[in-house]
Amino acid sequence: MPNALAHATSPYLLQHADNPVQWFEWGPAAFERARRESKPIFLSIGYSTCHWCHVMAHESFENPDVARVLNEFFVSIKVDREERPDIDRLYMAFVQATTGSGGWPMSVWLTPDAAPFFGGTYFPPTDRYGRPGFVTVLERIAELWAQEPQNLVEQANNAIAALRETSAPTPGPLVASALTAGLDAFARNYDAARGGFGSGPKFPRPAVFAFLLRRPETTARDITLHTLRAMAAGGLRDHLGGGFHRYSVDGDWHVPHFEKMLYDQAQLVCATVDAWKLTADPAFADLARETLAYVARDLAHPAGGFFSAEDADSLLEHGKSAHAEGAFYVWDHAEITALLGDRSDAFNRRYGVLPGGNVDPAADPHGEFPGKNILILREPADLTGDAFAADRAALFAARALRPRPHLDDKILTAWNGLMISAFARAGAAFTDPALIATARRAAEFLRAELTTPEGDLLRTWRDGRAAIPAFAEDHACLIAGLLDLYEATFERPWLDWALDLQTRLDARFFDGTSYPGSTDADPLVPLRLRDDYDGAEPAASSVAAQNLLRLAAMTHDDALRERARTVVESFATILARMPSAVPQMLCALDQLLAPPAQAVVAGTPGDPEFDALAARVRPEFAPNRVLLRAGDTAATADMTPLNGRATLYVCENFTCQAPITA
Repeated sequence: MPNALAHATSPYLLQHADNPVQWFEWGPAAFERARRESKPIFLSIGYSTCHWCHVMAHESFENPDVARVLNEFFVSIKVDREERPDIDRLYMAFVQATTGSGGWPMSVWLTPDAAPFFGGTYFPPTDRYGRPGFVTVLERIAELWAQEPQNLVEQANNAIAALRETSAPTPGPLVASALTAGLDAFARNYDAARGGFGSGPKFPRPAVFAFLLRRPETTARDITLHTLRAMAAGGLRDHLGGGFHRYSVDGDWHVPHFEKMLYDQAQLVCATVDAWKLTADPAFADLARETLAYVARDLAHPAGGFFSAEDADSLLEHGKSAHAEGAFYVWDHAEITALLGDRSDAFNRRYGVLPGGNVDPAADPHGEFPGKNILILREPADLTGDAFAADRAALFAARALRPRPHLDDKILTAWNGLMISAFARAGAAFTDPALIATARRAAEFLRAELTTPEGDLLRTWRDGRAAIPAFAEDHACLIAGLLDLYEATFERPWLDWALDLQTRLDARFFDGTSYPGSTDADPLVPLRLRDDYDGAEPAASSVAAQNLLRLAAMTHDDALRERARTVVESFATILARMPSAVPQMLCALDQLLAPPAQAVVAGTPGDPEFDALAARVRPEFAPNRVLLRAGDTAATADMTPLNGRATLYVCENFTCQAPITA
């Protein structure tokens, strides 16, 4: 019989609805039962496209013997980390603090008051190294709870107190040297031979690119451009269908972890658009368009929003249960030879295809790719390879007949905000109305489906059901997307909505210093934890600080600029001691230290002269400058067309250069 997850909206929770484990969703029913029966809580956090979440589910949560122990001694709760980032952030901080590492699936044991006392990530049913397996861990924790529950409660309460202390903001004066220190930190960790940072695994972290590209030092830009080119040449990129996989397990960008996340596509498009603006290298424009084409084809809801992710795993054959990571993407040498015939030799040289497979066993510890090939460019100076377009199309068509990876079809507001930015910024830079139209439709979808009649945002939507009040990152990322959409269209309603959402964000999340990810709306969460790390996704406070500065430059509202200063100052200690942890906040610091800059076009959108002036400005790389149509804010009302002709005003610190007419 299905458990209590059968009515969930999350694809991840629904994957576990038929487990013999008596799962609960996070909510009062689970905690009331734990208190009533004096049982500890087993909290399992993951997401639907997580490879090791699938492994642990098959090994343990589908196992009746494991379920028997969980059901007898614990109250078990499943959480989709993408639906509830506030819960995930809190317990991930605990696991990282107590074990030195973290990841998913995340396994945490709590008191009935939700305080954590033990945690980890993936637990195998038995351990080949002789350490206790999952059932042994469960039985030992149940024994300790039966014998000395107060010790565990005290330990858990101390953990919450420690997390509260370490997460408290430590404001201080802002110093420009943090920008140089951040660059130095990334430069020290830069892999000059292969691109990226460290030796492997390598994760694309687009906030780092956003920071480095805006630095004036040649070194900063060279690091980013080299890394983007290396990523685009390697197996991290889907050379047939477009888009980027989650990360590379090796240092050469060759063997990826094959899941595809919406937030990666969005932020990497923005990085490649900026790279194109700086270099005029058409390969970066092609890479951005290719990634957007993948999203529009495979991750777009017909009504306009964007789905969350595609899985790393897929079935090996239709109708059979065997599956493997990357099965949809990898190739046998013989397959390619049969498909391409005489052209296969040239294709195989170009894309590194070998008769015995091209995956180093050292990068394949689980033995999933023997004899398989992951397409990589052997001539990375030419990232597009137009001469092989027909060959890629043939392989793409053949691949489409394979079983597709699982699609996580929930729509998240924050990730859609990032994707709106990507389509809008690319469309504006390339003067491509179709890309801008895609951004517009997504924004309209969020306004229609993820906004309450009172104007409040919701976090997640699936199959017509919207749920969960939006978090700080949802507001911040959507505001950024709306500002980018306004700058791409000069359609005033997007700016007005952004201003309204900023007011709501400030009222519900601003705590006097920054923006913790959650509110006090869920009393079951024992601590509102501030996100102070710009990782695969930027932190809410980092994005919000930049939004405030953009809005201040658009409206000449000093209160918005001062609030941005307060937020950045609350990160002063992190910026001074560990600037590489917060590259997006470094962008906000850079913008705060620079004078406000505006480009204002006076006239009527659609008029050829007006559009020509806008098209003159949009491809320029000016990350600290806002773009406005005159009259859309009170501060620009006096900027009028000269002699009846469309006019461009370029201003810095609210002082304008001589007007320019088309």
